[in-house]
Amino acid sequence: MKKYSFTLVLAGSPELTEELAERLYVAGCNDGSPGMCNDVTAIDFHREAESLEAALRSAIADVNSAGCVVARAEIEAAVMGQRQATT
Repeated sequence: MKKYSFTLVLAGSPELTEELAERLYVAGCNDGSPGMCNDVTAIDFHREAESLEAALRSAIADVNSAGCVVARAEIEAAVMGQRQATT
């Protein structure tokens, strides 16, 4: 499997507390690094999966199971280029 890097931005930008970080970790986001910048809460992921789509879908499901909602996914252009090269 390949490792994909992307960022999920959380809707409503909940405050990043130790409790939220623990909920995300327990929900399966142990391959992500949550952080806040300019009052925006986001998680940088480095997830192994069969495809970029599978990595995104599983990360979003994990974030949702932690009680959060994903507003958007941010993917570097280079990652998208790698995806096109492999399809």
